[in-house]
Amino acid sequence: MTIFKGIILFLLLCFLFTTISTSSHPNTLLCNQIEKHALLSFKHGLSDPGNRLSSWSAQKDCCAWNVVHCHNITGRVIKLDLKNNGNSNFSLGGKVSPVLLQLEFLNYLDLSLNDFGGAPIPSFLGSMQSLRYLNLFRASFGGLIPPQLGNLSNLHSLYLGGVYSSYQPQLYVDNFGWISHLSSLEYLYMLDVNLHKEVHWLEFTSMLPSLSELFLYDCKLDNMSPSLRYVNFTSLTVLDLSFNHFNHEIPNWLFNLTTSLLLLDLSYNSLKGHIPNTILELRYLNFLDLSHNQLIGQIPEHLGQLKHLDYLSLEYNSFDGPIPSSLGDLSSLGYLSLYGNRLNGTLPSSLWLLSNLQSLLIGNNSLADKITEVHFNKLSKLRELDMSSTSLIFKVKSNWVPPFQLEVMLVSSCQMGPNFPTWLQTQTSLQYLDISNSGIVDLAPKWFWKWASHIDLLIDLSDNQISGDLSGVLLNNSYIDLSSNCFTGELPRLSPQVIVLKMANNSFSGSISPFLCQKLNGKSILRILDMSTNSLSGELPHCWTYWQSLSRLNLGNNNLSGEIPDSLGSLFHLNALHLNNNNLSGDIPPSLRNCIYLGLLDLGDNKFSGNIPSWMGEWTTLMVLSLRSNRLIGNIPPQICQLSSLIILDFADNSLSGTIPKCFNNFSLMTTVGTEDDAFSVFEYNSGAENYENLMLVMKGKASEYKSILKLVRTIDLSSNGLWGSIPPEISNLSRLQSLNLSFNHLVGSIPDKMGSMEALECLDLSRNHLSGEIPQSMKNLTFLNHLGLSYNNFSGRIPSGTQLQSFDALSYIGNPELCGAPLTKNCTEDEESQGRDAIDENEGGHEIPWFYIGMALGFIVGFWGVCGALFFKKAWRYAYFQFLYDVKDRVYVATAIRWNRLRNNLRKRKSMVKMIKLSTQLECHPGLLI
Repeated sequence: MTIFKGIILFLLLCFLFTTISTSSHPNTLLCNQIEKHALLSFKHGLSDPGNRLSSWSAQKDCCAWNVVHCHNITGRVIKLDLKNNGNSNFSLGGKVSPVLLQLEFLNYLDLSLNDFGGAPIPSFLGSMQSLRYLNLFRASFGGLIPPQLGNLSNLHSLYLGGVYSSYQPQLYVDNFGWISHLSSLEYLYMLDVNLHKEVHWLEFTSMLPSLSELFLYDCKLDNMSPSLRYVNFTSLTVLDLSFNHFNHEIPNWLFNLTTSLLLLDLSYNSLKGHIPNTILELRYLNFLDLSHNQLIGQIPEHLGQLKHLDYLSLEYNSFDGPIPSSLGDLSSLGYLSLYGNRLNGTLPSSLWLLSNLQSLLIGNNSLADKITEVHFNKLSKLRELDMSSTSLIFKVKSNWVPPFQLEVMLVSSCQMGPNFPTWLQTQTSLQYLDISNSGIVDLAPKWFWKWASHIDLLIDLSDNQISGDLSGVLLNNSYIDLSSNCFTGELPRLSPQVIVLKMANNSFSGSISPFLCQKLNGKSILRILDMSTNSLSGELPHCWTYWQSLSRLNLGNNNLSGEIPDSLGSLFHLNALHLNNNNLSGDIPPSLRNCIYLGLLDLGDNKFSGNIPSWMGEWTTLMVLSLRSNRLIGNIPPQICQLSSLIILDFADNSLSGTIPKCFNNFSLMTTVGTEDDAFSVFEYNSGAENYENLMLVMKGKASEYKSILKLVRTIDLSSNGLWGSIPPEISNLSRLQSLNLSFNHLVGSIPDKMGSMEALECLDLSRNHLSGEIPQSMKNLTFLNHLGLSYNNFSGRIPSGTQLQSFDALSYIGNPELCGAPLTKNCTEDEESQGRDAIDENEGGHEIPWFYIGMALGFIVGFWGVCGALFFKKAWRYAYFQFLYDVKDRVYVATAIRWNRLRNNLRKRKSMVKMIKLSTQLECHPGLLI
């Protein structure tokens, strides 16, 4: 028996040794052959452009394949990690085969960041009962999420959604009830999944007893059930409902959650009202983001009681009042953003005690205070400082050495001058520096440009009075804005890594050729170059092939001369070209035809000659075309009408002839509203610069520069040319046109009758032409009109009265001898007034005349039968009525007789008196008659 027990013990030890050995060397395991064939079949249905599954070979053990994980003891496949690294060249695609059902023990499946072309999520995944982890995030699945996923009772992590491909149809849910069956679910992440149809999403998710983290980011939710008082999230630690459409107050149930909630993100939700006091119930909260909402009132003092907060963002709301001093009690706070509110007053002294603070963002408020170096003594961990667009004043000593090393410093519009801040040279970790409009009136120190070379991303010194000669300086920051200063000398040198360079409105001089023809140490990636409003001279060189990445070029307001070189047409990606206000001459080169993505072309105020090229009609993205103040001749080519995206057309002050094309009504953006953002996408880019163009326009008799609102402008200016013929009636279809200037031409005929349908018109100038006829009555509908020029034509008749047309002074109508009525001093004749009244009656009252006669007839009938009918049927009333008539007759007879007798007696007396007067007169003239 003892020997037998020894043998059994020996066998058990051998088995344990083998098991331990196998566990220590998993590569010695052989995978299940059924699962191996299933995986090979699964691979066969996939597209693998990056050859990521090259190790999946029939000659190798599947447990040794890449991204395949087997159990250490059984050798069964338990994990497939096919997650892409984000490189689209390595994205898997094709078909997810149901052969995966043969992987009975698979508990981990990750297909995220791949591209399955908008295919629906396979419903068979709901039958893989062993799955505990399923990640389909940004895998380009689309359509209805299969409710069969609700069968995965062992699932603890589910990741769905995320737009990865622009052509992908969005994932959506009709009935979210299946989610409540995932009793083991701990982590639910949904990004850009359309849950709009599911009104009970909150009830279903709160039924998950183990749910710890809930992310429903940008899921088109619009109701958080604000009337509910309690929701049973017993295990929730993370709740992210950002980027939805909750257009109501913060619901109270949020603060009745378990005290274990650590993260709450409700940003970008249009939430209204105040922050309730009940937020204190979440006493362990360490992350709170309520940014980009519509919250109002003062920031509550009780936020200072959330002692565990290390992230607080309230930016872009409508909070007012001072910054509460209690925020200084949040000793763990590392991130604080109050940016973009209506806060005022001074900064609380407690704010400077937050020794763990790394990011302080309080810009774009009405804060005013004086800041000294003492305030920063305890902020040694500060890395990000944004005080831009405030009235804060920096008063620090020139030899100050800050205790921090900033990476981001944005203090635009703060007062830092007049001296250049020398303490900046201590900040060797800066990546973003914006000290624009900070009142600096000083020479840039010699150390600055060498020091600034380590700032990789952004440096903005614009809108100061910083001076210095930059002739020998090398600029190598990604984004550089030196505009609106006092820099002089020749243009600086440039490194290849610069993306945006703005040097407008300075005093740079000399030829532009050395700058554009400099040899770069590498291929340039410059996209935006603005050197407008300087004193640059010389001709445009032929070096444009070095700058193939340019999308915006502005050389306006300089002293450049010569012709546009053909090589400029090699800038195939050009979106905007400004060469205005120079001394350029010659024809517009046909090579510009290659710039097919051009959205803005400004060649105004030069000496260009020749015709307007008809090929300009091929620029389908062109929105702004200005050729004003040149020497162009010939007709306006009808091909211009093909520019359906055009919003600004300025050919003023040339020598054009011919008629105005009738096809201007093809300018669709001048007839519709609300599409300018889509059309202006031609100017979008990701370089960190402002997304707008600038243009000088002459409107309402004065020149103004339009920048951020340029995309909202609609104008046509053909003034000061030799155009003849009539104004085409089709132009009246441009209902969104704001300014129309056809003055100083040779136009004849009348104003189109439907001119009043141009409801958005603010400026109309038809002066100095040969137009005739009456001013159309429809023009009284131009309620936005604030500038009108009809002077020096041959208009006649009355100015339409009772309209806005009387609000303009007489100068708007002077030079039309046959024109009358207010505001002119010439009155119209009675015939004209009568005709005017008849016209008004015909136009405005014609439909009322039949109703007048109908009403009179009905009144007569009702009145007649109302009296006579009563007398006919009521005998007593009839007797009383006729007795009344008899009495009236007698009274009238008596009164008439008395008056007649009185009148007759008076006549007798007058006759006697006349006889006596005559007799007396005779006696006076002939006294002898008395004898």
